[in-house]
This record gives sequence, structure tokens and C-alpha cells, in this order.
Amino acid sequence: MKLVLKTATALALSAAIPASAFAEEAWFPYAAEEVTPAFSAEGDVNAVTYDALASAEKAWNICVSFPHMKDAYWLGVDYGVVDEAKRLGVNLNLVEAGGYTELAKQISQIEDCVSGGADAVVVGAISYDGLNNVIGEVVAKDIPVIDVINGVSSEDISAKSLVSFKVMGYETGAYLAAKHPAGTDPVQVGWFPGPAGAGWVEAAHTGFMEAVKGSAVEVLEPRFGDTGKETQLKLVEDVLQANPDVRYLAGTAVTAEAAQGLIRERGLQGKVDLLAFYMTPGVYTGIQRGFILAAPADSMVIQGRIAIDQAVRILEGKDYIKHVGPKIFVVDPENIGEVERTNILPPDGFSPVFSVSN
Repeated sequence: MKLVLKTATALALSAAIPASAFAEEAWFPYAAEEVTPAFSAEGDVNAVTYDALASAEKAWNICVSFPHMKDAYWLGVDYGVVDEAKRLGVNLNLVEAGGYTELAKQISQIEDCVSGGADAVVVGAISYDGLNNVIGEVVAKDIPVIDVINGVSSEDISAKSLVSFKVMGYETGAYLAAKHPAGTDPVQVGWFPGPAGAGWVEAAHTGFMEAVKGSAVEVLEPRFGDTGKETQLKLVEDVLQANPDVRYLAGTAVTAEAAQGLIRERGLQGKVDLLAFYMTPGVYTGIQRGFILAAPADSMVIQGRIAIDQAVRILEGKDYIKHVGPKIFVVDPENIGEVERTNILPPDGFSPVFSVSN
């Protein structure tokens, strides 16, 4: 996939944190990457600096639709869209469908939002293709739709604010490959991509395998499985039992979180290191405490902020970047103290917010 390969190659050249990820008063300007032509899988990826509007011209009504609000990831996106709506001075109504099996509910919620007077719709899609009809109906009413986080195949959308899980997997593999380049002693890695067949899992798996190719990293047979803690823990136990020389365990955030206790119990700290291919509060804390080696951050809070800014720019006829996402960077013990946490995760104690009135 040309888009992802170009992005991954660019990212692999430097694991440095974007300057905008450091603690500062404003969240922008933020290091980002633009895809041109927009929405193209074969597009070019170029570094850009994302600047947001100072404020909106009026209190627009923006509807935001999420798959669910059951974990810290979408809580982080919630924080991003809510805080940006407050900062810009627009109204926000957020709905969540309750899970990835609830496509019909998400469609119904979007329809209700529009009939309730939404000026723009921001969608974190349950299905890549399943929302295309409703998106087309919304856009036919001259209401812009912004695709955030998950991605949709509809050509009717006005903008995308997202990153690629293939790049997330690639960055994780590239981190290991840089530690163990070709010609050095080989190291074994247990790899736990997540549930087989899921699009984000397959993307991360492809990226990870591409990144370690040609290095001294030897990937054991991938262990696919549900992202429940018990399932992942059992997979980790099986790998440790069958491969006593394994040096790293890399996989989902749940894998890394679940394996921490097991590694400590068996006295394997420093002998078996853990990595995740995406960031959660549990992974962040694990890195802080030295129990997890590294994880890339996709700045889900910033993705939410950008989507709201895009919506306002479109409504006000202002220039906007049609296809953009924050630059991915790897967080490890050496740089975690310098990263602005609220750019990449929801603040401690943040609870779901479903409406903003201005």
C-alpha cells in the first residue's frame, strides 16, 4: 500500500518527538502529516504543521458519533472533541452506539443528529463501508461529514482526521529493528497482533513484519487472539513456555498490560521486555514504571481536536487540510517525561462528556 509505506519510511528515519508534543500552553501548532491527493490509498504523505483557528465565527452545532465509550482510547477522543468545541466556542452533541456490533444504531443516531439540526457531523465509524449510504444522505443536505480515527470508504466525506494502524505496527517493529540491526546477534520476539481478521490487526501485523524484515529480529509464529486480558495472558504464557530464549513480547496494549505481572512474578524483568503497538493509560503507566519498553502514540486527543477544527473551517468557508493526522512517535522511558500527556491520552480522572453548549 503506497500511502502507508511512504509514511512508515518517513517515520522510521526519526523516532524524535514532534516539538508540539512537548508540554506547552496551546496544543497547536502540531506536527502532522498530510495525504495528497486526499482520501487516496496511493497518495503522497508530507510533513505539515497543523494550526487551528483561534475561535469560531458562530456557535455552530456539531454532531459527533462514536462506536462506543467503553475504553480509554475513545475517552481520549472524547476529551479532544469536547475540549476543542469549548475552545472554539461551538455546540457539540456526542452520541455513542455501544459497540462495534451496533452499526444500525450508529446509523440511526446520525440520522437523529441531523434531524436535530446538526451543521456538521464527525464520525468515528463502526464499519468501513457500512455508513456510506447515510453519509451520502447527510452530505446531500449540504451537511459536511468528517471521518475521524477509524476510516470510511465513502467518497462523499469532506475531510479525514486519522492515522494508520499499519504505521503503528511498523513503528513498533522499527524500534526493535533499530536496536537489533542486521549483522548483530539474533533475538526472538513473541508477537501478539490481536483478534485474527480484524482490519486494524491485519494492518498492524503487516506493518510490524515489514519493519523487522532484514534485521536481527526473529518473529515467532504470531499468536492471534481476542483482546480480553485472560486470552492474551494465556497466549503469553504459552509463548514463554515454548520459547525460553524469547527476548521481547510485542503486541496489543492489553498484551503488554497483562504480561507485566507475569514477567515480574517469573523474575524476567530485563530478560524479557514488553512493547505495545498503540498507547493506553495502562501502557503509559507501564512505561513510566519501567515495566513496558515502548509504544507508539497516535495522539488520539489531537485527532479529535483536528476533526472539530476541520468542521468549523468547512462551515466557515476557510482553507482546511482535507486528509491529515498527527505525526506518530514512539514513547519510551527516555522521553516519556517530556511528552505532553493530554495530547496523547485523556487527563487522569476525565469522565465522558456528551454535550457542549456555547
